[in-house]
Amino acid sequence: MLILGGNQLAGGYNVDNSCRFNDGSSDYLNRTPASAGNRKTWTWSGWVKRGNIALGIPTTIFAAGPNSSSPRGFIDFDNTNQLRFGVNNGTWYIAATTALFRDPSAWYHIVAQIDFSNATQSDRVKLYVNNVLQTTNSVSWPSTDQVFNNNVSHQLGRNQLDGSQYLDGYLSEVCFIDGQALDPTSFGEFDADTGIWKPIAVSGLTFGTNGFYLPFQNSGALGQDDSGNGNNFTVNNLTSIDQTTDTPTNNYCTMNPLDNYYSQGTFSNGNCTYTSNASYYTYNTATFGVSSGKWYWETKLSTANSDNASGISSYPSLAGTDYLGSKNYHYNYRSADGKIYNNAVGTTYGSTYTTNDIIGFALDLDNNKFYVSKNGTWQNSADPSAGTNGFSISNPSSFSGNYFPSFGQQTNVSNTWQTNFGNPTFTISSGNSDGDGYGNFEYAVPSGYYALNSKNLAEYG
Repeated sequence: MLILGGNQLAGGYNVDNSCRFNDGSSDYLNRTPASAGNRKTWTWSGWVKRGNIALGIPTTIFAAGPNSSSPRGFIDFDNTNQLRFGVNNGTWYIAATTALFRDPSAWYHIVAQIDFSNATQSDRVKLYVNNVLQTTNSVSWPSTDQVFNNNVSHQLGRNQLDGSQYLDGYLSEVCFIDGQALDPTSFGEFDADTGIWKPIAVSGLTFGTNGFYLPFQNSGALGQDDSGNGNNFTVNNLTSIDQTTDTPTNNYCTMNPLDNYYSQGTFSNGNCTYTSNASYYTYNTATFGVSSGKWYWETKLSTANSDNASGISSYPSLAGTDYLGSKNYHYNYRSADGKIYNNAVGTTYGSTYTTNDIIGFALDLDNNKFYVSKNGTWQNSADPSAGTNGFSISNPSSFSGNYFPSFGQQTNVSNTWQTNFGNPTFTISSGNSDGDGYGNFEYAVPSGYYALNSKNLAEYG
């Protein structure tokens, strides 16, 4: 998915944080209300950015019920990437959208407007995405109390029934309104300049007894309710590193699980961790492509075999044997020999690298230079800030018009990258941001270079 610099909000309310969920470490939040609220009328609103998108595996956003059969309920993406709402009080009632939601680079605003007391059958359950009422299958909804808002476990990011179907991705600005069926306009609006649906402040809403508002602003208590009700959630397996600045108002680059046909790698941690498949020696690209400007990112090798390949490409992989650096439109800083490969030719540039090394990348598309660092030391005695000793690359206009951060291997081995485009999955000991204050990097960002996010793309891309 290509992110363009023009796809940016003009201003207004700014969302500072989101929470990143990793299905591999069973992350979730849970809370059991002390008593039941309104079990017929309520609203759930939240912004969701999906992580790995695997067909055949439902991923839960919000669920309620005891750890037994029924009653229970859920909001999820099903195994075909439809958005669903379902409740069971002895009989299943499930609405699934006809639309599919499988863009890992997009923030979706989801609103479930529930009113089982509504006299109009078709108005009892409404699902909205970005203020668009979704078309679903027809359901004869009950008019009786259901499980949501009862004094049973409510969970974000997990199906409580069997403790599975974890969410991998990001949640931001999560609200639950007890006793009101609100429209999406209570939580968002269209940007006057771009027409993009964006968040608005929700501090003026009445949340009701069991209502809550999770802005994820306290990294030490990610389940903190800021509605004024004190309806805090218990944190399970999430840590302070899972508080991110990838939000609906400033979207950050991640790895792209849709570019996985030939490599068959695996993705986790909201697409910030990528593990390659040893059966193939090719590469995967990230979600942001850039054609101009100066950009910085890092990666930490949590496992590294002999032939790690890290760099840039103008196109996705074209075959399982299309290793990074084998064509004229991609470049690979190879771990085994420290050379930069392009069009299958290696040029001596720097040192070898291995597990736990942090590799920095500075891409200068104003002058078509590429720089790499190892643990904070720029290779080839280069200085990206001064523009000296960079590796010359072709202008991206010669190919697709853009370069994408890319990772893979040059032989049949498996490697794991913890990519850091500004929201690391690993502990940062120092903490460095770009000149505009964006990103959290281990090493200093070169002067004039910026993190890959939508605000920077709008200004410098």
